[in-house]
Amino acid sequence: MTFSSLLAMVLIGAIAGWLSGKIMEGRGFGLIGNIIVGIVGAFLAGLIFPALGFAVGGGLISSILFATVGAVILLFLIGLIRR
Repeated sequence: MTFSSLLAMVLIGAIAGWLSGKIMEGRGFGLIGNIIVGIVGAFLAGLIFPALGFAVGGGLISSILFATVGAVILLFLIGLIRR
């Protein structure tokens, strides 16, 4: 893994975490927490979507969308556990 791919993963994770915090009405965790939620959400979506038969094309926008949906799912699950 090169530095540029690591930087891209962190930036996409940050954007996806921020978007998921906005979508889930303020359930964000700050900058570092949002990056972690975005990266874990992207990993989660990478496991769930191919199993369901969904495929997302390559590119920056599709990666952000893919990671955001995964992060929203992750925040929803965290919200269920916190209750």
